[in-house]
This record gives sequence, structure tokens and C-alpha cells, in this order.
Amino acid sequence: MTHAAGTQTLTLTGLRFDANLGILAHEKAAPQPIQVDAELNLGPQPLAPRDDDIRHVLDYRKVRQIIIDECRAEHVNLLESLIGKLASRLMQLPGVLGVRVKIAKLEIFDDCEVAIRVETGLW
Repeated sequence: MTHAAGTQTLTLTGLRFDANLGILAHEKAAPQPIQVDAELNLGPQPLAPRDDDIRHVLDYRKVRQIIIDECRAEHVNLLESLIGKLASRLMQLPGVLGVRVKIAKLEIFDDCEVAIRVETGLW
């Protein structure tokens, strides 16, 4: 008997915290708020998991903490550098086939949000 399967995506949206990022003097002096959205392609997964055990899935609590830790690990000048580092780290997680991640700087301009989005791996 074959079990039904579907493509599974783990998504974290609107994760806000302060990170050390930027080239301006005030950005180097203090952390600033950013927002991270992440999608992780977990590929084909059974619609009915083999059991109800957290040890057999990618724990979104760990994914959330990895995002925060990676973005706070060190000061980086460029949003491009930070998002590349984060996307690479998320691709290393077990079972992850592809990553889409967006990082927005929330306090750069009064009239718009500035963000970069990266997509890597399989989608």
C-alpha cells in the first residue's frame, strides 16, 4: 500500500530581532531591527507522518534559533553578506532541499522597507 505524499515547506514569517548590520556610523555603533522571512523546501513528505515524534521532523524552534544566532553572530557591513551566510547555513539543515530567505532592514527609510531576497537550492 502506498501512502499519499506532498511537497512540504517549512515557513517562518515576520521574525523580528536586532542585528549588527550596516556601514553607517550609527549602524556600527548599535544593533538595528531586521525582519526575516524564510521558506525551507523539505521536498516530498508523507501526508501522514510515520509517528507524532518531534525527533523525526525538522524542529521549527531550532530553525528560528539558527536564524537569530546566524544574524547576530558578528557585525556584517552588507545585507547581501548576511543573507548569503544565512541561506548557506539553512541549506545545511537535514532534509532541506531549497531555501528562500528575505531580510528587511526596518528603520532605514521612513517611506519604504529595504529588503533582499535570495532563493537557492531546489524549488
